[in-house]
Amino acid sequence: MKLAVPDMISNSYFPAIAAIELGFFREQGLDVSLEMIFPVDKAYAALRDGAVDFVGGSAHSALAAFPQWEGVKLLCAQAQGMYWFLVMHSDLGARRGEIGVVKGRSIGAAPWVEMGLRRLLIEAGLDLARDQVKIAPVPGAVGASVNFGLTAAKALEERKIDGFWANGMGAEVAVRRGVGTVVLDVRRGDGPKTCFNYTMASLAATEALIERSPETAAAAIRAIANTHAALKRDVSLATAVGRKLFPPSEAELIAELIRRDLPYYDITISRDFVAGMNRFACDLGILSADVAYEKIVAPQLLSGAQQASIG
Repeated sequence: MKLAVPDMISNSYFPAIAAIELGFFREQGLDVSLEMIFPVDKAYAALRDGAVDFVGGSAHSALAAFPQWEGVKLLCAQAQGMYWFLVMHSDLGARRGEIGVVKGRSIGAAPWVEMGLRRLLIEAGLDLARDQVKIAPVPGAVGASVNFGLTAAKALEERKIDGFWANGMGAEVAVRRGVGTVVLDVRRGDGPKTCFNYTMASLAATEALIERSPETAAAAIRAIANTHAALKRDVSLATAVGRKLFPPSEAELIAELIRRDLPYYDITISRDFVAGMNRFACDLGILSADVAYEKIVAPQLLSGAQQASIG
């Protein structure tokens, strides 16, 4: 089986990556390999077309390939909350929470990821046209193997953009290089409160797979739950995974990023989350009407896996 993620050198989808590398899928009887497909809409298109069996990506982005949630379900969360950071060039002197710094600036963001920032800014009272906020792809972020956060940090350093909206690894690299300042970290309370439930890092599969083999879907959920539990017991496991897959400098950063994320490691997909995500998707026009929780999530699989897992 194949699991696709849209970014590799990142903390965003690390539970899914670690579940493979630490053997937790194998422990559940699943032979799963990792494939990187950027951007996220192409990862979900691969799921729709049968090229991969699971996607570990942003939950709302499933709508790119499965309109109205037809044919796909979210199996579980990799972590709770919208997980991207707004980082602006340090020369701008922005302070944490100072959303207005984006006025007249160019912000780099990946396809479908940019929707989270776009809606956040609108909810915060900005008018993107009036305030001349340009949100666009990062120069150089092309091709299926792009690691977006690192590409964004490099573009910021080279002043090709004024800021970026990307993962925690990109944010950390930019800050440590002295070129970036974190302005928004939604998971930890920045921005309008509703933004937390815009999306999350999730694990998704097709309805066809779930109907054909519900035990496979349940096993995948247990693998993520057991990975969470293992990392909570010993976060240094993240370094071992990073050293296998990441460049040396980022491999040494990953355990600290995962340590910060551990409070959000919970496989639950709540009704409140789905309601918030649906509102976000409807506001953006990527969903035409509210969709029932049971259409988006397989609650019986999720609850069963929670009870069976060691987490």
